[in-house]
Amino acid sequence: MLRFVLITGLLRARIVAGNPLPAAILLTIVWSLSIGAQTVNPGRFPPSGAPDTQSPLGEPQSLPDCDRPVSWKQLAPNILSDQKAIWLFPTKFAKDRNWIPALSVAGVTAGLLALDPYEARYFHTTSTFQGFNRVFTSNATVLGTIAAPVSLYIAGLARRDTKMQHTALLAGEAVAEAEIVTTVLKDIDRRARPATFAPHGNYWDSWFDDKGTTLRGSGSFPSGHAIAAFAIATVIAHRYRTHRWVPYVIYGLATVVGLSRLSLSAHFSSDVFVGAALGYSISRFAVLRY
Repeated sequence: MLRFVLITGLLRARIVAGNPLPAAILLTIVWSLSIGAQTVNPGRFPPSGAPDTQSPLGEPQSLPDCDRPVSWKQLAPNILSDQKAIWLFPTKFAKDRNWIPALSVAGVTAGLLALDPYEARYFHTTSTFQGFNRVFTSNATVLGTIAAPVSLYIAGLARRDTKMQHTALLAGEAVAEAEIVTTVLKDIDRRARPATFAPHGNYWDSWFDDKGTTLRGSGSFPSGHAIAAFAIATVIAHRYRTHRWVPYVIYGLATVVGLSRLSLSAHFSSDVFVGAALGYSISRFAVLRY
């Protein structure tokens, strides 16, 4: 998966060569993580009674890496196993109070669906975000999202840091699983994107209108950019949670990706929210299993 992502990222690099900001931000994060990473037996329990090592930020680095095993050979079996669990989740809806977060997400989504026509019309007709949109284009955010796991994996190989390599593989696994889910959902609901409407058109009538090709996931609901960004962010934020700034920065960047989908009129707000919720949930409960 990551080999494919690397090739795709390099191909897209030429498209956004004049707009390197999103990728540069993520590369800076990877560099910062690599400075504070462990160099000996990364991701293992420290010897009994051994003191925590300190990163340059003064934070302990010796939290055990207790996530699931991962390798190139395990990616395909892991993805197949997780897909079964993801699609069978409704059968476990009532167990362990799963209904509480599920109904909370459904409630927020319902509220955003009611607001979608209004915010979609606003973003489609305003010129306020032209500068933002020139930086965070669709291609630029794809490249920035790809750069995170690819850069982690390359840095991990260079440093012989298995934690970085495993984090990158888990992030790639999360993206693959998230994109399978979003492709199926897009092909079912075939929601038209805001940009396809006339500026003052009927944004209420958006469902089952997309004319895209089946199995390409070209519909609007949910946002593929948001689901991928939050899937990767959740893996990195959890694996490097001892660096307290990492979750804020990585989720902040994922949020910027989601906002760019609104300002570009590529998605409705409910598309972005559901994509973010699914990306987070798939990474946390299916991939990381914590």
